Amino acid sequence: MTINIKVNGVNKEVDVTEDTPLLWVLRDELKLTGTKFGCGMAMCGACTVHIDGSAQRSCTMPIAGVANREITTIEAVSSKTANAIKAAWNELDVPQCGYCQSGQIMSAVDLLTKNSTPTDSDIDASMAGNVCRCATYSRIRKAIHLAADKLKE
Repeated sequence: MTINIKVNGVNKEVDVTEDTPLLWVLRDELKLTGTKFGCGMAMCGACTVHIDGSAQRSCTMPIAGVANREITTIEAVSSKTANAIKAAWNELDVPQCGYCQSGQIMSAVDLLTKNSTPTDSDIDASMAGNVCRCATYSRIRKAIHLAADKLKE
């Protein structure tokens, strides 16, 4: 079945079954490997992308559910907020192994887009679905606060 999707601003036609997870279309069909496979159950956040501007898990999202919707992956996320998050991540050396970072960044961008002055509780609640096996949670929280502060400048 041919399904039309818009990924990173480009219209794409993919020939897959309608229940194929978006993650596999991104990684296997479109070769966008920045979005990671973690658990396959939408519980770890490694597969997070933006769909119509909101953070969503792609590992359980059937491709038919995103037909004609705007999908943004880590490869193309760019905005003032995204750039502030990426800069803060680098400044505070957030990643250790780095595997979860694309999902963490996508979730953090979504958070700051919706809430420009998050509290620790806001951050913890918003980022709770993103698992970091290296336990860099305190650095992630600090980076989100740093990005929020830089966005106010």
